[in-house]
Amino acid sequence: MPKRSYGQYCGLARALDVIGARWSLLIVRELLVGPARYSELLAGLPGISTNLLIDRLRELEEAGVVQRTLDTDRNSVAYMLTPWGSELRTAVGALVNWSTPLMISGPQEDSFRTHWLVVALDSLLRDRRSDEPTTVGLAVDDAIVTVSVDRTGVRVELCRGEAPATVLRGDPAVVLGLASGMLTVEQAIAGGQLLGQEKDLAVAFGRS
Repeated sequence: MPKRSYGQYCGLARALDVIGARWSLLIVRELLVGPARYSELLAGLPGISTNLLIDRLRELEEAGVVQRTLDTDRNSVAYMLTPWGSELRTAVGALVNWSTPLMISGPQEDSFRTHWLVVALDSLLRDRRSDEPTTVGLAVDDAIVTVSVDRTGVRVELCRGEAPATVLRGDPAVVLGLASGMLTVEQAIAGGQLLGQEKDLAVAFGRS
């Protein structure tokens, strides 16, 4: 039994024993994007102390949620989710969808990292399908997240190469508003800056 336990024979209680501590699910969010080194996790979790990040990573490792791997590009240690830990994608996605009313006010004074959109958009667009394969980019600050949709579903990832022909640049509230359906394509374009074709955005985000 974990050091801090609810002591209840209940699936929810036992799950919270493992991932209910402050910062634990946000570490999972970071690793749902992909493996990350300690320094990358620290940069992606503004507000966490170095000691607390070390403690949480150790706890998640001991619980079997996180494991270490070798970052061969830099010959250093990286962290990644175990297969069991990766199953948290569904639970995290459900929380993202549930949070939509809480996001309407925008970021205000909250910090933001563009790569957080990968997990959020994957959750919000999970049921999206299109007979017309389309890839668009969503740019916030100095990074672009690509959204590819076809008849099999949606793939969301950080753009690490050439940007798609159609890119909508906007603030986080515009991008999330579009993905959640709170904003129409036309409203999102009015609130941002479009490079490329409006019809591509309509294929990726339009509501029938």
